[in-house]
Amino acid sequence: MSTDTLYRDMLNQIKALCADEPDLIANLANISALIYDQLDDINWAGFYLTRAPQMLVLGPFQGKVACVRIPFSQGVCGAAARTQEAQLVADVHQFSGHIACDSASNSEVVIPIVVDGNTVAVLDIDSPSVNRFDKADQQGLQAIGDYLQSLDWS
Repeated sequence: MSTDTLYRDMLNQIKALCADEPDLIANLANISALIYDQLDDINWAGFYLTRAPQMLVLGPFQGKVACVRIPFSQGVCGAAARTQEAQLVADVHQFSGHIACDSASNSEVVIPIVVDGNTVAVLDIDSPSVNRFDKADQQGLQAIGDYLQSLDWS
């Protein structure tokens, strides 16, 4: 299966999961489980939610225990939240200010979810392999992030 097909199918499944469910946390929990199940060679998939000014707080996820709070000023997730731009990091150990929540993680892609100009969350995917993610992964996950903007974040 091509990467484009994989992400298109995942997005369709996410839309179906969320269609009749208004609860944000329930939806994010199912989405993180779906991503964790569908993507090969990952060790963490989930969300950090903006719950305080310039601060991300752990949300629904799949994987090992994670950092609970990440300031917008730190790490790959913080960079995505702060710049409102996706972060594609081939080797997290080369990323200045990387936060090692799981020492087994070696590459990462983070998609900011922006609603009305504000970062409301980030979608964070980690892999134990260096250079696991490419532009096609980023684009597929960005399409999922774009859809997530339509959920009720209030």
